[in-house]
Amino acid sequence: MISMVLLGTSFIVFLVLVVFVLFFGFKIVNHYENGVRFTLGRYTGVMQPGLRFVFPVIQTWERVDLRTKVKDVPDQDCITKDNVSVNVNAVLYYAVVDANKVILEVEHYQYVISQLAQTTMRDVVGEVTLDELLSKRDDISKRIKNLVDKATDPWGIKVESVELKHIELPEEMKRVMAKQAEAEREKRAVIIKASGEVTAAANMAKAANMLAKTPGALHLRTLHSINDLSSDKSNTMIYALPAELLRMIQRMGNK
Repeated sequence: MISMVLLGTSFIVFLVLVVFVLFFGFKIVNHYENGVRFTLGRYTGVMQPGLRFVFPVIQTWERVDLRTKVKDVPDQDCITKDNVSVNVNAVLYYAVVDANKVILEVEHYQYVISQLAQTTMRDVVGEVTLDELLSKRDDISKRIKNLVDKATDPWGIKVESVELKHIELPEEMKRVMAKQAEAEREKRAVIIKASGEVTAAANMAKAANMLAKTPGALHLRTLHSINDLSSDKSNTMIYALPAELLRMIQRMGNK
């Protein structure tokens, strides 16, 4: 009778153990994930997507997401090559390409890549001038991306892109740049006006030469101008006589 009780108890314990193992042992790895499995603390392989079994207590595993992630690089106070203080922030796109490396080679890889992106961005901004930073944002973004990607290759992380989102300038620098832009616009306006004056002067000289070579042309031009002025009665018309004509009349009076 006692043996039957012990046998029944053993069977119940075995059944509970089997249920426990089956309940806690089966794991589902999603299609966009990999699982890194450890047996008694040692790395024993990567679990591909699907239904997988992990023996409780003896084995453990960590889930790794392989999708592209977006990391916001916080605002960084940087000093450019020409000693201008700017505030720069960026966005980082990256993905895990090797699940076992990202678990075995680095701790808290998301935090580490964020810190690496911040320091790299400060270093790159410090190597360029303010004008280069504003006019060559794409080239600077690619440079930051290449440096971060090279540093994260041993960790199984692929940096896909880095984009500078915003560059904040000091208020004094904004006013100086506004004055510079205004001066540039005034310079272009003066140059355009002077060019127009030169063209007008050349055309007037050409017209004067043509009038001088044609007898009576200047007189006809004068009459045409008088006709244009007489059409508006509100205008006061002044007829200018040539100085030669006045001197001729004076000589005739003296005789």
